[in-house]
Amino acid sequence: MKQVDGAALLAELGDGMKDIRGRLTPDAPMDRVTWFRAGGLAELMFQPHDVDDLATFLKALPEDVPLTVVGVGSNLLVRDGGIKGVVLRLSAKGFGDVELAGENRIRAGAICPDKNIAAMALDHGIGGFAFYYGIPGSIGGALKMNAGANGTETRERVVSVEAVDRRGNRVTLSNAEMKYSYRKSVVPEGLIFTHGIFEGYADDKAKIRTEMDAVRHHRETVQPVKEKTGGSTFKNPPDNSAWKLIDEAGCRGLQIGGAQMSPLHCNFMINIGHATGYDLESLGETVRRRVFEHSGILLEWEIKRIGQFIQGAEVSRFAS
Repeated sequence: MKQVDGAALLAELGDGMKDIRGRLTPDAPMDRVTWFRAGGLAELMFQPHDVDDLATFLKALPEDVPLTVVGVGSNLLVRDGGIKGVVLRLSAKGFGDVELAGENRIRAGAICPDKNIAAMALDHGIGGFAFYYGIPGSIGGALKMNAGANGTETRERVVSVEAVDRRGNRVTLSNAEMKYSYRKSVVPEGLIFTHGIFEGYADDKAKIRTEMDAVRHHRETVQPVKEKTGGSTFKNPPDNSAWKLIDEAGCRGLQIGGAQMSPLHCNFMINIGHATGYDLESLGETVRRRVFEHSGILLEWEIKRIGQFIQGAEVSRFAS
C-alpha cells in the first residue's frame, strides 16, 4: 500500500519551484539513502544545488508542507510508511566542501564526511580532530547531535555554525548559542545547518597520524563496520555504558526479523538481510524493555527515527 504521493505534492507546489536549480524527486526510496538500507519512500526529495538554491526553495515552500532534513543517512531509521512532505538531502557538490579558514581553523559543509575533516587537519598539522576519523557520518549531523568519540566531542572544536531557517534566511550561531550537551544541541526549530567552522591547535603530523591510526584500529576491531548499521543505537547513560547494559540483559545477538544486535558490538543494530524499519525499531524497543527489566535503567535512542508506520504495523515505544 502506497503511503505517500510525491507526484501530487510536486504538482501542488507548481510554479513555486520554477526557479529551483537542484533536483526534485517524487517518491524517493529512503532505503537507498540510509545505512540500514531499510525504510519507506520520501514523498518528495529535494537536493539543492547550493546555499542560494536552498534559500530560494525554502522561501517558495509553503509553511504547511512538512520538511525533514537528512544527511548521509548514517544515524537514521526510516519507518516503512515513508515520510510525508519534503525530505531535504544536501548535495555533496554544494555542501561537501572542506577548506582552511584561518590559523588552525577549518570550514566544512554539512554533508562533508567527518573523516574528511580529520584528513584535512592531518595534512595541515592541526590537532584535535583525530576523533572524527572514527565517526561514520557527516558534519551536519555531528553539529546537530554533538557527535563524539574517543573522549572528544564536537562542541570542543566548534567556533560557529552557518544555517538557513525555514523561511530561507541565513543565520550564524556561535558555539555558546548551540547550547551543547551530551549528544545534543538546543537550537531554534527549523534551522538547516549548511557549514561549520572548527578550530584545533598546531600539532605534530606524526602524532596526529598515530592518533588516527589508533582510532581506525579501534573501530575496525570492535565495531561491525562492514555491516548495514546506523552506528551506536543508544546513548550511554550517566556513569554507564549502553553496550554493557545490553550485554548483561542478554541482548547480544538478539534478532527480530532481519534485524540483530551485533554479536561484535551489542550497541550496534544491524540489518542482516532484508530488515524492515519495523524489524529494526521493534528490536530497539525490545532491547530497551529488557535492559530496564534487568537494570532499572531506561536507554535513550541515539539513532533518529523518522517517518510514519504502516497501518497495523506500528511499534509501541517502551516507557517505564
